[in-house]
Amino acid sequence: MSGSKTLGALRWLVRSSNGLTSSLEPSKQCLSKQSSRWMATEAPFPTGVAANAFADAHVGFPITDPNEIPTPTWNPAPAIATLYDFPSLEPLQFLKYQPEHLLLPLRRDILHRAVVYEGDMTRQGTASTKWRDDVRGSGAKIRPQKGTGRARLGDKKSPMLRGGGVAFGPHPRDFSSGLPKKVYDLAWRTALSYRYRRGQLIIVNDNISIPDGASPHFLQRVFMEHNWGKEFGRSTLITDLRNESLVESAVEIGKHARVLEREDVDVKDILETGRLVIEKNALDRILSEHSSDLKSRVKVAV
Repeated sequence: MSGSKTLGALRWLVRSSNGLTSSLEPSKQCLSKQSSRWMATEAPFPTGVAANAFADAHVGFPITDPNEIPTPTWNPAPAIATLYDFPSLEPLQFLKYQPEHLLLPLRRDILHRAVVYEGDMTRQGTASTKWRDDVRGSGAKIRPQKGTGRARLGDKKSPMLRGGGVAFGPHPRDFSSGLPKKVYDLAWRTALSYRYRRGQLIIVNDNISIPDGASPHFLQRVFMEHNWGKEFGRSTLITDLRNESLVESAVEIGKHARVLEREDVDVKDILETGRLVIEKNALDRILSEHSSDLKSRVKVAV
């Protein structure tokens, strides 16, 4: 070891022996920048009165006992809708509906599943073709397997020949897919909530019909006066019971609106046109029939 290195080592030993006590204490110089910054900005958790004030500011309810935290209550406001008179649209009264009925958030995934489920249920699945075993004809081989210089070929019922069977053709089958009832009911109320939030759910009293003595073009004038016609996205009229007067005039108002009974309405029908004009009784029945997920009881241990 050279003389300069030996002298430097002796100086380091003397400096260490003089500051032995201070060297045992943690220093920020030995820590990383993140650790030193974290230790410098760390603050102790408040206790006593300060703890209650901290909890009040961050939890949202006062704490009288630090060992007892009350359970917050969830009591949202109901959905307020207006009941109109048809066809004058004169306001009659206000209606209250539960938030689980008309204030649900938009769930595109659930609506998509419901629309696909309804589309699969409407497919007939009656397409049918004949395979080579179903075609009438002889099973004898048409020509020898070898020696003719042509391609090998079986009987005349082969799919490669005219009049033969169909290869991999469709056969009758069931296209329907499964969807839990609770998910389907949730899609119904989600679609109605979407219409309600956009102001496109018009609830009228139970008299969507043509008055006695009115002209056949009465409903067309109603659509044009209220901006319900074709130029504004068409409308869907939903009645609780079959109305013969509306059925007879469905051809005349077909370009402006659709007339559907409550039993014939699907989730796709709710989302299809520009707005819904629905009778109050029909809406109440729809909400009652599609609330199975709200009627479930919580299991209690015995």
